[in-house]
Amino acid sequence: MTRHTATFTPTGLTRREQRDLKRELARSQREQAPVRVARKDRMLPEPVVPGPFGPGIMAGGYWNLQRAWIPAHQATSQHIAGIYPFVADTGLGHRGPILGVDLNADALWHFSPWEAYVDDSERGTFSTNILVLGAYRGGKSATVKTLVTRSIAFGHQVVVPSDPKGEWVTVAQAIPGGRVIRLGDGTGTRLNPLDRGPRRTGASDEQHEQMVHQRRIGTLIALIEMTLGSRLTAVEHAAILDALDRCITATSDQPTLRGVYEELGHLAADTTAEFGAADGAIQPRFVLRRFVEGDLSGLFEDASTVQFDQDAPIVVSDTSELFARGDLAAQLTQVCSTAWIQAVISDRAAHRTRYVVREEGWRDMTSLSSLQMFQQWLKLSRHYGISNIVILHKMGDLDAVGDDGSLERSLAYSIVGDIENKFIFRVNHQEQTALRTRLNLPAPHVEMARQLRKGQFLAYVGQYSYLVDCFATSTPWEYELFATDDAVSPADFDDPERRLVDVDQLDTLWPDPIPDADAGVEGWLTPDPRDATPEHS
Repeated sequence: MTRHTATFTPTGLTRREQRDLKRELARSQREQAPVRVARKDRMLPEPVVPGPFGPGIMAGGYWNLQRAWIPAHQATSQHIAGIYPFVADTGLGHRGPILGVDLNADALWHFSPWEAYVDDSERGTFSTNILVLGAYRGGKSATVKTLVTRSIAFGHQVVVPSDPKGEWVTVAQAIPGGRVIRLGDGTGTRLNPLDRGPRRTGASDEQHEQMVHQRRIGTLIALIEMTLGSRLTAVEHAAILDALDRCITATSDQPTLRGVYEELGHLAADTTAEFGAADGAIQPRFVLRRFVEGDLSGLFEDASTVQFDQDAPIVVSDTSELFARGDLAAQLTQVCSTAWIQAVISDRAAHRTRYVVREEGWRDMTSLSSLQMFQQWLKLSRHYGISNIVILHKMGDLDAVGDDGSLERSLAYSIVGDIENKFIFRVNHQEQTALRTRLNLPAPHVEMARQLRKGQFLAYVGQYSYLVDCFATSTPWEYELFATDDAVSPADFDDPERRLVDVDQLDTLWPDPIPDADAGVEGWLTPDPRDATPEHS
């Protein structure tokens, strides 16, 4: 360490006095100089490079050609936030409705799939669809309802093609202008899944006719394969195409399931038809008979009795009454109602952005034809300005699609894995492997998902992930309206008021004494005469 000393020499001194002053100053500097100690006594390491590059290059110094290496500091984001409290993630910006609080940045988290899609930065995404996955009572439904209802103020429309539990009905009734389409329960409402739908903007006549024809034949094949539990043969497929074409001609391009059913009957009765067309019409006709004369009659076999309200903020198709008729009826109902909804909202000319909420999303993927329709619909969502919200309780729901190792199950997992935007709520222990292998989530995120509280979820938007608490911004009105487990309350398990038995009622609970009973052992073994019943000979 360099020391600087300043001396002041008074004037008027003789040469002798000046020499004496210099000697005194030098003696003072020597006395203040530190005592030189050997390196070993000072506990200093020996120089790495001996010789001129060691301590001898300058008195008391240390020289080393090798640079000192200090390992980088490693810590968790929580500790780093404590060291640098003003450094946080920027999030997705402030475009779109508020969905909750980003727990990592301690800031409001805004989200809109359309805003994320048009974002050209690294935080943008390439899809508008959303996968919502989580165990029961994790807050999935309430979070989705919060997102879509707050998005109404931004001009987005909400469409629920099939409401199996009736929980969206209360939401539609609470929103001014909401529309509910009730199916079953004697309402007389009918939806025709073979409706043409509006004209596609920008499509030629040939393209439009081809798209309508593919959707109609896809709906018919999905219904029949779902009921039969197997794929159609080439003859059956040809019979359905022939019956559909005949029905279109006979009804002036207004086909219905009843019309196709009747045309299949005509084909089945024509024993002179070539290539066994009569035999190929038998099985499909038996399937459509369920819609015409069976338990699903009066719902989908004739022309539609209602129209889709383009101006309604939310449209819900209530199918809760039909889901009580069995699992197969529920799947057929969801296919028909979804086909009708897709036909009427696939119009770019409407210039509307819509959320399509698919409750029990695995029901849309129960056969190969329905899987192909679902995959095509997800791909065209950006073209029509639609955001499909697919809700699953667990990845194991897709195990109901086809057999293990089948093409159907592989395609179902591929469809779900390709959805770029994901909301992962609390999951069970059994889901760890599926989340890592099927969705490619990091192991720390999977462990975090097992410990999430109600209303918290991991949001994956594009290449970034966020930890969001939706219920932190929920209002009492939203929380009460969106609650789906109100039937289970703490009062059912723990009553805060202690209930005591009335002392006066204890005597009524105590059995009456037996008259003239013997106090001995024999008396206890004697049966009560009141319990004796007369024997019949």
